[in-house]
Amino acid sequence: MKKNDTKQKVMDAACQLFYTKGYHGTSVRDIAGKASVNVSLINYYYKSKQGLLEASVVLYYEEYLAVLEKTAQKRGQDSSSTYLKQLIEAIIHYKLSRNQFTAFIQRELMLDSVFVREMAVTYLAKENHTLKQAFRDYLESNGIREREGVYLYMQLSGMLSAPFMMNKEMKGMMLTEESRRYFCSMYTSSIHHWIDTLTTVSSAALRAVSAN
Repeated sequence: MKKNDTKQKVMDAACQLFYTKGYHGTSVRDIAGKASVNVSLINYYYKSKQGLLEASVVLYYEEYLAVLEKTAQKRGQDSSSTYLKQLIEAIIHYKLSRNQFTAFIQRELMLDSVFVREMAVTYLAKENHTLKQAFRDYLESNGIREREGVYLYMQLSGMLSAPFMMNKEMKGMMLTEESRRYFCSMYTSSIHHWIDTLTTVSSAALRAVSAN
């Protein structure tokens, strides 16, 4: 087995265990056992369990942001609606392809910790900027007010995070690669439908406010 293959095997084992047992409930020995390597090898590659966690998170987000950047570069003359939908599809696809580690990260982000603050400064801010700008452009192109857009963006963010906060519900939907692809397609379509209804719902809401 090549060196890089071994490092990836260790990282994959750690990601699975962090998801099932939690970071604090997982030991370096647990990871070594699952990866079928010596504990000293993990210490050689990553120095510590914390080092392994950081390396895993950095790789996850660097690949994730690269996906967002690639989607943005391919936009061309696409409308704000088409671009937003492409971005959402790319986000859902990436997160579902790494379902367990995504769920672990989402769980950790609910805690107030140094880990969360570092992620917020380095990676989450970049993700938020890309998605929020695309969503703002779409709302502006459809005449939806910025004040109203704040609440709508909160709904969008919630929908993108929800599958990874519902572990029990997701287990039955991620049994095979085919079921994962089906869920990705259906869930993405449901968010796209929500986007398409925003202009109608918002217009009706504005008329109701004006009438009162």
